[in-house]
Amino acid sequence: MNHPETDNEDICRICGYSDGALFWENGWPTAGICDCCGTESGIGDMGTPGTWEGLSGIRDYRGYWVGHGAVWNSPSLKPKGWDLLTQIANIPERWR
Repeated sequence: MNHPETDNEDICRICGYSDGALFWENGWPTAGICDCCGTESGIGDMGTPGTWEGLSGIRDYRGYWVGHGAVWNSPSLKPKGWDLLTQIANIPERWR
């Protein structure tokens, strides 16, 4: 069954960043690399919503990134006044 509202994702599952580019298209990873946390879609953000096993890798990667200072992969693109907590709040509930 197709779920169009979840087939395309432009918000990083790890850090909540979005520049409008798709990380997942039609349910498939685009191999896009997040400018903020550096995750490549389909590599560091695989998971199954609603299950501990399916989300543990995403949560582990997020915890590692935050625990090491939430350093930007592309620092020149970091918005002025950037706020980690505001951005993380953008992560869709199914990926938290």
